[in-house]
Amino acid sequence: MTRLHRRLRLLPILAIAGLIVAGSCWAGASSCRAATPDPARPAARLQRLAKLEAPADRHAHDAVLAAGSNACLALLASDPQAASDDAVEWSKHGGGDDAAQCGALADVALGDPAAGAASLDALSQHRTTAEQRRALFADQAVQAWLLAGRPDAALASARHAVALDPADEDLLVDRGRAAVAAGDAADAVADLSHALAVHPNNTEALVARAAAYRRQERLDAARADIDTACQIEPDEPSALLERGILRERTGDADGARADWDRILAISPDTHEADLAQQDLALLEAGPEAR
Repeated sequence: MTRLHRRLRLLPILAIAGLIVAGSCWAGASSCRAATPDPARPAARLQRLAKLEAPADRHAHDAVLAAGSNACLALLASDPQAASDDAVEWSKHGGGDDAAQCGALADVALGDPAAGAASLDALSQHRTTAEQRRALFADQAVQAWLLAGRPDAALASARHAVALDPADEDLLVDRGRAAVAAGDAADAVADLSHALAVHPNNTEALVARAAAYRRQERLDAARADIDTACQIEPDEPSALLERGILRERTGDADGARADWDRILAISPDTHEADLAQQDLALLEAGPEAR
């Protein structure tokens, strides 16, 4: 699956991540930090991140989502409460899994990612739904649990997603990311190494494995991965964030500052920018603050 198709598949969650900045242990974070959302920024963030549409299924030739889901999910960009209300009404008129998914994502957008994640997990358990679609729901639950600051729950959802669709390397990447966040660096390295053996230029996997190596104190291996990721995508915010963390860890404060400043310059309205801003503040405060 291409990076574009992956982003389309998770588009609602990727956009909602711009709406909500919750305390969470992300793969690239140097620690678990809570950032305060800026109420003036959500709409602008969403508009820049994506035009919300129904998430693409993993394979375009599979069953297409109901046409009404476009209208419901599109409301998330401007009025998540209206999307939630629409999902409730739609579910009363045969909306099924599509309506439930929209309602779950609306919960996330309205500031309750844990409720949305739980609903997505429940959808992934529907045995009458195709397994690949159930894996999509579980994978979206992973992202929502991470937004909620629940890495253990994210890892459980990721394991379920992989069990449903073990051939999808992208699910291994997400299980690896969740494992990093949950503190299971060894399992993360195993999953991410398997995914990278198939697609060695997968930037997301490289960044996540670098974070896992860092947590194992394997800093040379971490730096090798993050340097490769930055060569492939020099302005990828997650890669710059992790490289900055590694540079700071190895005494290169100027290099860390340059990476984090770059994130603020090119991607100011992202979760990575919030974390970079926090890391810059800690850097300026000195070692005693870190």
